[in-house]
Order: sequence, then C-alpha cells, then structure tokens
Amino acid sequence: MQVDPLFMAQSMLRRRKFEEAQEICTQILEEDPYDKAAWFLKIRAMVGALDTDEAEVEDEGLAELLMDDVATAQVPRPGTSFKRPLTNQGASQGIRPMTKGGRPVTGFARPGTQAARPTTMDAAVRTARGRTARPVTTASGRSVRIGTASMVSSNPGIFIDVPKLDLRKYSNRPALAKALFTYIFNVTNDVRKAMELAGYATQANDYKDWWWKAMLGLCYMRLGLLREAERQLLSAQKEQPTILTALLLAKVYVRLDQPGNALQTYRTALDHFPSEISLATGIARVHEAVGDLQAAADQYRKVLDYDSTNVEAIASLAAEHFYSDQPEIAMLLYRRLLQMGVMNCELLNNLGLCCFHAQQYDMALGLFERALTLADDNNMADVWYNISTIAMSLGDIGLAYQCLKLTLTCDTKHAEAFNNLAVIEHRKDNIDQARSHYQSAIQAGQIYEPHYNLALLCYNKGDLQKAHSEVEAALECFPEHFDSKVLLQKLRSSLVSL
Repeated sequence: MQVDPLFMAQSMLRRRKFEEAQEICTQILEEDPYDKAAWFLKIRAMVGALDTDEAEVEDEGLAELLMDDVATAQVPRPGTSFKRPLTNQGASQGIRPMTKGGRPVTGFARPGTQAARPTTMDAAVRTARGRTARPVTTASGRSVRIGTASMVSSNPGIFIDVPKLDLRKYSNRPALAKALFTYIFNVTNDVRKAMELAGYATQANDYKDWWWKAMLGLCYMRLGLLREAERQLLSAQKEQPTILTALLLAKVYVRLDQPGNALQTYRTALDHFPSEISLATGIARVHEAVGDLQAAADQYRKVLDYDSTNVEAIASLAAEHFYSDQPEIAMLLYRRLLQMGVMNCELLNNLGLCCFHAQQYDMALGLFERALTLADDNNMADVWYNISTIAMSLGDIGLAYQCLKLTLTCDTKHAEAFNNLAVIEHRKDNIDQARSHYQSAIQAGQIYEPHYNLALLCYNKGDLQKAHSEVEAALECFPEHFDSKVLLQKLRSSLVSL
C-alpha cells in the first residue's frame, strides 16, 4: 500500500525533516504545478530550514553602533542606559571580569553579552571580533547567512519569482499571503518586497490584523527604522497582546537604548502570560545588562520556579555565586547542568575553577584535562589561561609561564595572558620584556591591570610622566581602583615637588 505523497510530506515537515519534505513537494509539483497544498508545504519546509528567531536580541554591527542617531541622552544616569551600567551593584571589576563596555561578564554566552556599545571609533575597532569575518552591519551579516544557506539547500532554478508576483492579489488570501511573506522574508531575504506584501495585507484586513502589523514592525526593524517599528508593534500589541509582539517590541527598546521601556514591556506582557519563560528571561537579561546583578539573580530564580531545567538561568546563577565567593553553590549548579546532559568545554572549565576554589584540587585538574580534550580554537586559550592562574596560585611559576605561552599561541590578542606574563617577567627583573608585554596587553584589550602595572613599573624606574598617563588610563577603565588612586596621589605630589 502506497502512502499519499502529500501526507508523507506533511509528516516529514512535522518531524522537522525539511529537506525530505522539499523533495517530496518538488516531485508533486512536477506532476501538477498548480497544486496549492504542495506549494504551501514546500514553502513551509524551506522557511523551516532557514528560520531564525527574530525575537532574540542579536549583536549589533559596527555601522549600527557608530551611526546610531537615536540616543536619548549623551550623559545618562547610571542604570538608565546600557551605555552606563550601575557601578555600585554586585561584584566590583577587581573581582568579576568586565566586558568592553564595563558590564560584568554573564554566565551564559548569548548575543550582545560579551561586548557593549562602544562610543568611539577606536573602541569599536578594538572590540573582539572572535576570529571571524564579522559583517559591518547586522543586516548584511544575516543576509549573507540566509542567502548562502538558501543557495545550498534549494534545487536549481527559482521556486517563486517574487518580482513578477502580484502581491496585492495574494494579500486577499490570508493563508497563502502569510506563507508567501515568510518565504520572501526568510528565504529570498527581500525585506522591501516582504514589507510591501505586509502593507497590502494590512489594508486588506482593515488594519485590524495584529500579525501583519507585527510583521511590518519586523520589516522596519530589519531596515533599521526603529521608531516606525515601535509604532507598528505598539499598534499590534494594542490590537491583540501576544508573546511575539512583546518580544519584538522589547528588542526595539533594547536597540533604542531604553532599558526602562523594555522592562515595562516585558512586565506588561507577563500580566497576560504569567508563566512565559522568554518574557521572564528577558527581564533578567535587561537587569544584567544595566549592571543590577542582584535583581537579575532574583529574576533568574523566578525563571527556575517556572522551568527548573532552564540552562541560561542555572548558568547565570552559578556565575553569580562564583563571583560572590560561593564556589560550593556554583559547583552544585554546574553539576546540575552535567546531570541534564550539557557537556562542553566551557562547563568543564567553570566546574574546574569551582572545584579549585572549593579546595577540591584533585577534581580540578581532571576537569581541566577533560576541558582541553573538548576545546576548540575559540576556547582553548581560556582553558590554558585558567590553568595558568591555578599554577600561580599554587606557586608553580614555571608551569604558569608555560601555560601563558600556550594561551598566547592559541590567541595572540589575549590581554590577560600578556599582563600576567609581564608580571612574571617583571619579577624576574626582565624589565624590557615586561614593558613590551604590558604594551601588548594594553593594545589587546581595555582592562585596567596592564595600565596600573606599567604605571607602577615606570614609577619605580623614575619615569613619572609616563606613570602619570598610565595610571590615569587605569582609572578611566576602573574608576574605583584604590591602588591606582593612591599611586596617582603619590605621582601628583612628586610632580609638584619637581
């Protein structure tokens, strides 16, 4: 007995076997090109293979960061802008590592957390690129990704010739219009055509369909017209409160650097959908981005009340406990992730650090060995650097020196490794090599340690002018650093006496 091909294609689509579903639909359309059911299923299969979560906040490209003309205040109050996070909340920069913009490193890698919005061209160009040919803009990068994937997965020839379609005619057919919109937006990546279809469909529905208004807002967002996107999404939310609209609207406010409005959007949506994980997680992310770590930790605990297996909440809470000098609790949370089946280099690396600080040295070394076996080019340097810090804590300077050299072999722009290597050379009285490594650390990253260490070296050698400029640079990176303030006072008194 032969199974109906259309039923088989639908079954493949439901099981997320998109390529098999496309092949079956193609065979059906070769026999009958006007089969609307097969046409509809093939579009859904093509979109499913390339679909991305548009509600997720992504990294902003260089053009969006430097040509941003929607800033509301040049000198915002702390906690009211992502550009100026709170400085009196959570662990200090001397305890918890910071991103380029001064925000604490989060416990979960996601777009937008390991870098901040640079305010100068120099800071933007020096932002870590991750060894990839990153796009100049976010939109262009997504276009390349989607376009490449569509060329690989599609059959020879064009499935739908979008420029020749009468979009106004399709806008009167709701089911086909929505399928066609997702195809144009995701597969062909023609945002202007997708926006044209969404405009026609909105008119055909007497401006009362929330989905089409939300898609119009999505198109405006992709084109960088954030204020127009905000108006469309607010209208869609007023027409029908939905999770998708709330997530997109909060994303717009994040792009507009308005964390207060983003939080209000999430909380209003939570009133309608009390147990939605994505909304509760969004609140925690905004609190974390503005530096309110305690509020973020409290929100992540609420997320775990909804979903006790949420990886992001567990990892973020583990990082918060670790940097709050509670490695035993962090170790329990990381072990929970292992029990859930998460196994990667980062988790083993963090678990090894927790075991070491909890004085379980035998387990720490074994975990770092396993982390090295799972490491790749992106995280090998961090593992070797952590092993070097453990070796320095145990007093094994030779092992620490070798691990730092391996760190720089894996990542030639690892600022912390250059700084620690310079400290070792400084203790060996290799002043020229120490000075060179400090300069390399300063060029590699915006951290305060190499500035302060170089200032101290220059002060001891009598170069007061160089020491003064370096300690000022250290205080610019970390204004609350006590030792830099003391050194600056000594330098000022010495320069005044001269």
